[in-house]
Amino acid sequence: MSQHDAAVGVIGLGAMGRPMAEHLLRAHGRLVITGRTRRHEDLEALGATWVDTPRALAADVDVVLSMLPDLPQLEAALDGPDGLLAADRPLLLLVASTSSPTRVRELADRLARDGDGRVRVVDCPVSGGVGGATDGTLSIMLGGSEADAAEAAAALAPCGTPVHLGPLGAGQVAKAANQLVVGATMLAIAEATVLAERSGIDVDRLWTLLQGGYAGSNLLRANHRRLVDEDYEPGGLARYMVKDLGFATDVADATSTHATLLPALRAAYVELVEAGLGDDDLSVARRFVAER
Repeated sequence: MSQHDAAVGVIGLGAMGRPMAEHLLRAHGRLVITGRTRRHEDLEALGATWVDTPRALAADVDVVLSMLPDLPQLEAALDGPDGLLAADRPLLLLVASTSSPTRVRELADRLARDGDGRVRVVDCPVSGGVGGATDGTLSIMLGGSEADAAEAAAALAPCGTPVHLGPLGAGQVAKAANQLVVGATMLAIAEATVLAERSGIDVDRLWTLLQGGYAGSNLLRANHRRLVDEDYEPGGLARYMVKDLGFATDVADATSTHATLLPALRAAYVELVEAGLGDDDLSVARRFVAER
């Protein structure tokens, strides 16, 4: 079987996983999906096959993409009589959740040991948000062996740009770096917005102007209207930043990096969640700054 012939299954059809699944279906011509509830009739109408359990999904595909929030949710889908492993067949497991590099490696070691090498793992966290998932323009960070990463890249290419960055866990290190930049940038934009507004500056005009300068970014472009309109309807939940920056802290510890910004940034997002704003979009950092 060639890389391009592999049948793909998706588990985790949330804000990111749902549009990614549609791209995979349209490109590969076949897709198997599952979840806790059967609520994606639109995907089924396009040709996706629904199955009731992860075991049934694994029995019918070669590649499984997990868009679940983190490894505990994935491990719950792996184990038990209805889990992915119960299908007892070869699989390439693509772990797209933002997770600890160390824990991804530990999971792969367990699967290699307990499954006689039938389940191979590639970590493939993504960046680009719901907009990138919808447009098929995600940055996809791959960690794993050359052969497994090549197979993963072929499967995920319809969703964006997959790049192999190194051995297993490399994708998670890259995502930790990404989240450090995203978290810092959003908090800086939020503080700048509040400073400008309280100084009598039209925030819409300000960010329209500054988008063309060094302060411009994809993050600002995507959140411009949210910041101006104070629209915090969740795209990506702000509370996930605490988890993500925790993984970045793990990477800093593992590499003996005495970070300067990271501890303060993580503390700020912990405070944001404790203020009851964690279930809003990350752009709620504006409200957090204004209400401190």
